[in-house]
Amino acid sequence: MKKVITYGTFDLLHKGHIRLLKRAKALGDHLTVCVSTDEFNALKGKRAYTSFEDRRYILEAVRYVDEVIPENNWDQKIGDVVDNDIDIFVMGDDWKGKFDFLKDYCKVVYLPRTEGISSTKIKTDLGMKSTN
Repeated sequence: MKKVITYGTFDLLHKGHIRLLKRAKALGDHLTVCVSTDEFNALKGKRAYTSFEDRRYILEAVRYVDEVIPENNWDQKIGDVVDNDIDIFVMGDDWKGKFDFLKDYCKVVYLPRTEGISSTKIKTDLGMKSTN
């Protein structure tokens, strides 16, 4: 069985998220999604509109997702890959090169982002985030 993992906040779930999950799942047999906790987002200076528990609940309902685990810090990726016998690490290509250190442990794939949509754009459009 080929196992795939991806990471993200997955706030305000939208078409771009679903496309990423669908393409990631197509690379293997089992997709694990590692979701940033509210505490980790705070350390990154981010705040999700939807709570970690709700984001986790929503992702568990997506047919492409087999397992959801929490992301508590930047440094857990190697451990997650090793502990979960991951074959492929997937991220959006806006992160290209940032996770190449994982190539010692698994294949690293950067997928193209969906044009014209992001949680940041949605928040800005709704007046929830300043454009500055």
